[in-house]
Amino acid sequence: MVSNTLDAVNRAGRKKEKAFQMLHKSKELKKDMEHAMIGLNNGRVAGNASTARELGSVQSWIATNDIMGAAGSPASPAGNGTDARTDGTQRALTETIFRSALDLIFASGGNPDVIHVGAFNKRAMNAFTGRADATRSVVDNNATIGDYFDVYRSDYGSMKVIPNRLVRTRDLLILEQDKWAIGYLRPFTTQDLSVTGDSSKSQLIVEYTLISENEKASGGVFDNTVS
Repeated sequence: MVSNTLDAVNRAGRKKEKAFQMLHKSKELKKDMEHAMIGLNNGRVAGNASTARELGSVQSWIATNDIMGAAGSPASPAGNGTDARTDGTQRALTETIFRSALDLIFASGGNPDVIHVGAFNKRAMNAFTGRADATRSVVDNNATIGDYFDVYRSDYGSMKVIPNRLVRTRDLLILEQDKWAIGYLRPFTTQDLSVTGDSSKSQLIVEYTLISENEKASGGVFDNTVS
């Protein structure tokens, strides 16, 4: 909701306040969508007259290629997004554990190309040594030193490593991106609402779900320590 006065005022950096606010709200909504798909351990809910529909997150689909802590279990043996996974006992992320997940994905026919991980375990990954003779730190002409990587090259291909603040901090997701998609029932739509007072109101509407083309193409390392 934006007052008509704000839309009439000449504000620096934007022509119309309502258009500016709608842009920010759409970005906020897209971030909420990403969080729902990749940052929650949530099974899908069909919904009814009194219960809202809910999508199954990535965690609820991955059933074949996951490395878990003690007492942990996949969401569903069928890998169909029905149920949330059961969290297990947390333990420190190591390169050996990570490679075990890659082995499982490769054996299942997957070709992952991206890794989503929280801040703490991204730092844990920075300690991965790879080959024993690997050079980890680089100093350039500006005297800048780095001890990190943003691409992990394995026996099975290269994967971009994304520090993602929206993913659960205990999860590390190894995904083949083209095996996941967003299915829109109703694409992004702006709908004007009735006028009340000296203002204009609109709502931004979207109905969507997460589609898993083949959960065996992806995997994850779950139940990692976060401190």
